[in-house]
Amino acid sequence: MSVDVVQLAQDLTPYATTAITAYGAAVLARVEGDAADAAVSFGQRVLRRLTGRDTPDNETSAEQDALTETVSELAGTPGDADLAAVLRVQIRRLMTAHPDIAADIAEWARPAAPTTVTITTSGNRSPAVHSNYGTINTGDSTT
Repeated sequence: MSVDVVQLAQDLTPYATTAITAYGAAVLARVEGDAADAAVSFGQRVLRRLTGRDTPDNETSAEQDALTETVSELAGTPGDADLAAVLRVQIRRLMTAHPDIAADIAEWARPAAPTTVTITTSGNRSPAVHSNYGTINTGDSTT
């Protein structure tokens, strides 16, 4: 099976960054049994596989060590888009150097892609709601 590592790296990076944002540098040490949502759990699993943390001997390659370092850096500044891009490139390089890892991860079922929701409200008595399936009552006409 031939794996498009560029596309796979693009697909996996949001999961990895979601897990890093949720757990910081501890993301590689956490176990999958933690109460985490599906995207974070999947991101943790991907990062453990990519960094070699899921192997019994914990022997790692130079690409895996570089990725681990980037995970630590990104954990310190989770909103850094440049570091997220570096993470994506390093994931791609690692999977190119280790096609067996890429093929393994490519077969994993993925949860819904992680998303970021921004809700903005302004004005007196303006409700801030992500999803609403009914009426929103802000009260009478007083301010």
